[in-house]
This record gives sequence, C-alpha cells and structure tokens, in this order.
Amino acid sequence: MAAPVQVTKASELHTNTGQTEGMVRQGAIIDKSDSISASVMIAKPHSSSAIHHHGPQDTVVYCVRGRGAVVSEGGKKKQVLEKGDFALIPAHAEHQEINDEDEEVEWIITRSGRVPVVENLEGWGTS
Repeated sequence: MAAPVQVTKASELHTNTGQTEGMVRQGAIIDKSDSISASVMIAKPHSSSAIHHHGPQDTVVYCVRGRGAVVSEGGKKKQVLEKGDFALIPAHAEHQEINDEDEEVEWIITRSGRVPVVENLEGWGTS
C-alpha cells in the first residue's frame, strides 16, 4: 500500500532547519520521505549566505521571485537566477547564495535527503 499524500500549508512552514547567516530557510517537507525534502529560502535585500555545502545531498533550486545568484567554484563563478529559473547544486559543491538587489529573493529548495543538510564553512575550500 502506498503512503498517504501529505500537504504542508504555508502557515505550517518552520525555521527548524539548517540555517546559514543572511538567509531564512523554512522547512516544508522535512522528515516525511526517505529520499526527498523541500524548503523555502528567502534572502533579504543586499544579503548573502555563508559559504556552505549540503553534504551528500543534491539540491535543486527554483526561483519563485526576485533576482539572486549562486556563487561557486571557489568564488570564481557567479550564476544569476531570475523568476522561473532552475539550478542544480551537486552534493558537496561549495557555494554561496547572494542577493545584491533591493527586493527579496524567494527560492524553492528540493534536496535528495529526508532532512536537509547544511554545512557552513569558514571560507572556500575549508570543508
């Protein structure tokens, strides 16, 4: 028998997930599936996350609103995401989210794990 369909209402989102400075991560589908989790990430204007990676989890990002960027490759590569864009962040890939704009950025984050992993780093190449 299949597991039941589960819905998380917007009012049920929570911040009891891995956090990085400069970003607010709200858990949506956490600890409900053996293979996947989902959250909402909101970046305030002119903010950036700590440099971090997500351990063994692959991450898919979907930009709901705003214009943000993912910095990777030791800080050498900056890729901009705008409304409707997707990004794939492979497992263990060091990166940083940046919002250089005057408006908030909102991304939907889906990870290949039951509970999201966030490993904050002291700088590039320090994992």
